[in-house]
Amino acid sequence: MKKKPGKAAPKSKPARADAAANRGLVIVITGDGKGKTTSAFGQALRAVGQGYKVYMMQFMKGRNYGEFKAARRCLPSLTIRRSGLDSFVMRGSPAPVDIELARKGFESARKAIASGRYDMVILDEINVAADFKLIELADLIQLIQSRPPGLDLILTGRYAAREVIRLADTVSEIKDIKHHYAAGIKGRAGIEY
Repeated sequence: MKKKPGKAAPKSKPARADAAANRGLVIVITGDGKGKTTSAFGQALRAVGQGYKVYMMQFMKGRNYGEFKAARRCLPSLTIRRSGLDSFVMRGSPAPVDIELARKGFESARKAIASGRYDMVILDEINVAADFKLIELADLIQLIQSRPPGLDLILTGRYAAREVIRLADTVSEIKDIKHHYAAGIKGRAGIEY
């Protein structure tokens, strides 16, 4: 007799063997090339596949990007929150609403980290938010240093501060070698959003 197809039970997290393996990592994905958020989503997908619960806060983003829609439909173990408008933020003179939204997003991320509900937290575009002075770099440093010991923390965005890079366990820089924008090709669904 065949089993009826159905949802598989969620896998439990694999046991980590030693204290070093139990230590959460800080991963920074920075640089001027395309793919930083996409890389973070790849990490989230890998973690969810291993039974981990993942929280992502997207700073300076308000649009329903494809990954946001897909996660809502298909990945209940991936919680995504956004803290921004679907508009350009001016470096050097951000609108007060951009500062307010970033700070509210940062506070929500801080609560998610402290909650103990998540194994991985991704702060998408946090490096840009700090560089644009939407949030205080000192607050970001404190958040990194005070996170729970087993939490994996991923920080994306251009302009990663030297202090953040020093605290990280892994830093990847995505370099812009060639981009279709330079040829006048506009952003499109499935590629940029």
